[in-house]
Amino acid sequence: MSDVLDYYVFPTSPFVYLGHQAFCDLVRERGVPVALKPIDLGRVFPVSGGLPLKQRAPQRQAYRLAELQRWARYRGLPLNPHPKHFPVAGDTAALWLLAAVERNADDGLRLLGAIGRAAWAEDRDVADPAILHGLAASLGLDAARLAERANAPDTRVHYDTLTQEAIDRGIFGVPTYVLNGEMFWGQDRLDFLARALAQ
Repeated sequence: MSDVLDYYVFPTSPFVYLGHQAFCDLVRERGVPVALKPIDLGRVFPVSGGLPLKQRAPQRQAYRLAELQRWARYRGLPLNPHPKHFPVAGDTAALWLLAAVERNADDGLRLLGAIGRAAWAEDRDVADPAILHGLAASLGLDAARLAERANAPDTRVHYDTLTQEAIDRGIFGVPTYVLNGEMFWGQDRLDFLARALAQ
């Protein structure tokens, strides 16, 4: 299958973290090219009816915690549901992801996985450029180049463009996968995505 699969993410989302490896395994098995598209949820929520976590009703917050722990057990992933650095801004990490995918998509996917683990399993501050530098270096990436590109004005423009693209496409949360115009929201929809890829 040659169609590119759009993968919209916010790098500090716990649900992106929980579904990321399963998503990577799926697309690798099917040989599907991926366009990694980090977006700014802070701009998406106001136009799509979403609310930041602290503004949600208590019962919704409680159920979110239950779901996080349920999915972590199911996926066999370590998870701290109350990490020290949360909420944490995701813009800096998003810019590093965009810098990483300039070389190839796999670099971005690997870095996204490392960011998720750092935030949700290792209690690290992924808004800190020094932490991101260390994560990139640990993956064998050129961290100095990524830092330079993450701070470049055109990378910020790209981030803004992808966010507006997501808004225009009706995306309201992450992770969202878009295949041939069909949207699949949430890592709990990977089974439906797998069926679509098999057709």
